[in-house]
Amino acid sequence: MKIINTPFDGLFVLENMCLQDARGGFLKPFSFDIFKENALDTYFKEFYFSVSKKDVIRGMHFQLPPFEHTKLVYVSKGKIRDVVVDIRKNSKTFKQAFSVELDDYSGRYLYIPKGFAHGFLSLEDDTIVNYAQTSGYSKEHDCGILFSSIGYDWQIKKPIVSERDLQFDSLNNFKSPF
Repeated sequence: MKIINTPFDGLFVLENMCLQDARGGFLKPFSFDIFKENALDTYFKEFYFSVSKKDVIRGMHFQLPPFEHTKLVYVSKGKIRDVVVDIRKNSKTFKQAFSVELDDYSGRYLYIPKGFAHGFLSLEDDTIVNYAQTSGYSKEHDCGILFSSIGYDWQIKKPIVSERDLQFDSLNNFKSPF
C-alpha cells in the first residue's frame, strides 16, 4: 500500500495494487497492520455503500461531535469525483476543498479524518461507493454543508441532488464545532 500525503493534515490518498486477471479484479482496501504502522485509525464501527446514477452529487456530509468519524472511501464499481472540505477551525486549510477521482480499477481510495465534510459526484451510472466509519450513525449528529457553497467547481450543469442535501446551510453560515 502506498500512502500519498495531501496539502490537508491527516487526509491521505491511499493506493493499493488492484490485481487484474482473466477472472476480474481483486483489491484489499484495509490492512490493520499497515494502517496501525502508519498511525491511521483502525477502529471502524460501520460500513455502508451507496449506488448512484451518473450526475448524482451526494454530500457534503459529516457527523457532529461526539459522533464525528474518520472515514475510508473506495469505489467497487464505476467512477466518482470525491470531494472533501476542511471544517476544522484551527486548520491552515480551513474551508478549503480537495478532490480526487476514485474508480473501481486504479486501487486508489481516500482516508478522511475527523473534521471534514465529504461528498462526491458520480461520473458513471450504477457507481457503488463504499464507506467505513469509526463511529455509528447518529440522527441527532448527522449534518452537512450545501455542496454548491464550498467554492468547488463540480463541472456539472444539472446535478441530481437529494432534497435533504439541498437544505444544508452554506459553508459560510456553518459554525464549526471542530
